[in-house]
Amino acid sequence: MTQDPRDDSKTTIYDVAEHAGVAISTVSRVLNNSRDVSDSTRETVLKAIQKLQFRPNRTAKSLAQRATRTVAVAVPTFTTPFHNELLKGVRSELDGNDLDLLLCDLSWEAPKATLKKFLARGAMDGLLVAGLPVDEEIAGELSTLGAPVVLVGTQWDDMDSFYWDEEPGAEMAVRHLIEQGHTDIAMITTPHDGNRLRNARVKGYRAALEAAGLPFDPDRIAQGETAKHDGFSEESGYEGMQVILDAHPDVTAVFASSDVQAIGAWQAIRHAGKSVPDDIALIGYDDIKISRFIGLSSVAQNMHDVGEEATNVLLQRLRRANAGRTMSKLIRPTLRVRKSTGGEDVPVRD
Repeated sequence: MTQDPRDDSKTTIYDVAEHAGVAISTVSRVLNNSRDVSDSTRETVLKAIQKLQFRPNRTAKSLAQRATRTVAVAVPTFTTPFHNELLKGVRSELDGNDLDLLLCDLSWEAPKATLKKFLARGAMDGLLVAGLPVDEEIAGELSTLGAPVVLVGTQWDDMDSFYWDEEPGAEMAVRHLIEQGHTDIAMITTPHDGNRLRNARVKGYRAALEAAGLPFDPDRIAQGETAKHDGFSEESGYEGMQVILDAHPDVTAVFASSDVQAIGAWQAIRHAGKSVPDDIALIGYDDIKISRFIGLSSVAQNMHDVGEEATNVLLQRLRRANAGRTMSKLIRPTLRVRKSTGGEDVPVRD
C-alpha cells in the first residue's frame, strides 16, 4: 500500500492556494462562501481542497448541533480599560445565550504568533478578534478556522468588521482645544513609530493645528519611557507630561492619545503645582468609564456598544440567521466635553 507523502494534518490554506494557483484571499472567500468568486475559480479551489484533503482547523461539532457552545475573543490584553469596556459589551450580549466564552491574550509583543497557536487548538465555534491589524497572512490563518470571525478595530474584505477612523477623532479633540482659545497645544503619544493608532492620531493633531493656521512643532509631541501596553498607560502619560512641562512650560493645553495617558498627565500637572483646566486644559481619547467620573474630556469610541454589536453579528453568523455578504461598519467618534477642558462638571449616569 502506497502512502501519500503529504501529511494531511499539516496541509494549510497556503498549500491549497499554491495548488489552485490563486491568492490566499481567494481560498478564504471560497471557505467563507463569498459570492465574490467566479464559478470556475470556486470549482478549482474546491478541487484543490478535496485533492489535498484540507480541513479547516476546528472541532467537528457545531453550535447548530447544540454540541459545542464556545465563542472566543482574542485581544492584545485584558488589563487595559479600553479592552475591559469592549469585553463588558461582549459579555452583556452573550448573557442568556448559554454560551461559554474563551479568552485569548494575544500580548503586545508577538500577537501574530500567539494567534496562530490559539487557532491551532481549534476548540471554538466563532471568534471575535480585537486590536490586531489584519494582513494577508493573518487573514489566511483566520480562514483555516472554518468558523465565523468578526474583526474589531480593523477592516478586511470577506470578514465582518467594526473599525474606527482615528485621524478625524484626534482632529476633533484638538479642534475643541483651539475653539477654547488655546494656541500652544502639545500632544502625548506612544514611543512606537510603527503603531498605526499613534500615527493616525498624530496626523489628526497636526491637521487640526494647520487648519487653524497654527504651526505644527514635532518637539511638542512627547512620550514616556514606560513600554507596557504599547505605551498606552498612566505611567507613560505621566512621563510624557513631565517632558512637556520641562521643555515647553508655556503650553496651555494637551491632547493625550488615550485616556489612561491623560490620567497620568493630570497627576503630573498636579505634582508640578498646576491645575486642570485653569493652567493646562487636558483631553484624552477612548472615553473609558473612569473619565466620566473624574471629569476628563475625551473622544468616545463607544467600546461597550461595539462589543455588544460585534457579538450580536457573530451570534447571527453562528445561527446562520445572516448568511448574506459580510458587513463592515465605521464607528464615528463623538466628543465628550467635561471639566478638564472647561466644560460643566455634570453628574455621572451609567
